[in-house]
Amino acid sequence: MTRVVVVGATGHIGTYLVPRLVRAGHEVIALSRGVRDPYRRGPEWRSVNRIVVDRQAEDAAGTFGERVAGLRPDAVVDLLCFTAASARRLVDALRPARPLLLHCGSIWVHGPALRVPVTEDEPRTPYGEYGIGKAEIEALLHRETLAGGVPSVVLHPGHISGPGWPVINPAGNLDPEVWTCLALGKPLALPDHGLGVLHHVHADDVAQAFERALTRPAAIGSSFHVVSEQAMTLRGLAAGVAGWFGREPMLDLVDWAEFEDRVGSEHATTSREHALRSITASIARARETLGYCPRHTSLDALREALRWLVAHGQVDVGGQAF
Repeated sequence: MTRVVVVGATGHIGTYLVPRLVRAGHEVIALSRGVRDPYRRGPEWRSVNRIVVDRQAEDAAGTFGERVAGLRPDAVVDLLCFTAASARRLVDALRPARPLLLHCGSIWVHGPALRVPVTEDEPRTPYGEYGIGKAEIEALLHRETLAGGVPSVVLHPGHISGPGWPVINPAGNLDPEVWTCLALGKPLALPDHGLGVLHHVHADDVAQAFERALTRPAAIGSSFHVVSEQAMTLRGLAAGVAGWFGREPMLDLVDWAEFEDRVGSEHATTSREHALRSITASIARARETLGYCPRHTSLDALREALRWLVAHGQVDVGGQAF
């Protein structure tokens, strides 16, 4: 049995990962910021040691890394690290025992691509605080591994989707009205001819990749994209969602200025962040080294998410089944 500490255990990925680890026979210690339940409950959680941790406060106090190291893990899955400084403190504390460290990165370590699909070997061109932070962590962990310190694996998910939380919709933002327009046959504005690209992934497929990485020594020192089989354009996603309701999408293809006028600056900014990157990520390396095999297409993941949103009153589809 391997003792695995999961940081951020009740979040999107941890909700699916922790039960997988329990079923595989691992001892799991689940660290999370609060006592809320995971997005999906299951009997596996009864055998999990759950510990409430305020990582931000403990990082500031310089105690978080020592707390994790004190749990004597064989492996640490870090799903909640966003700065190189935070990663460094954890690595420094783990170095004496050298457990395997699995880090959750992001496909946003890539900026606009020169070649598609983007592979893990492409030079990092992130922009924005989030992407730059993830790229800095990735570089730090790979240097640490090469130097003979804490061995690490970095997994880069796409737009994580599933039941229990709002997900990036076919307009590249979180506006619930997008789903309503597609379900009811109302006009939907899309920017830039609707050709921006999104690469979704179901949270359980991300969990699958983390579980596999725990037992693949060949993965140590490498990074892996974790996404669905195919990326999709905004207009492709819109057509897929409208098709669930027996419709063709009514698309208004507009420029960015009109798009912002129609949806508001907050949603337009989110759409622009996604569409301007338009990342199509290769999973060839994850297939070969991890045996990664996503069970959900992008549309599968979105359909499951939308069913939850409708059931919980967060999206109106006019009472239609889909």
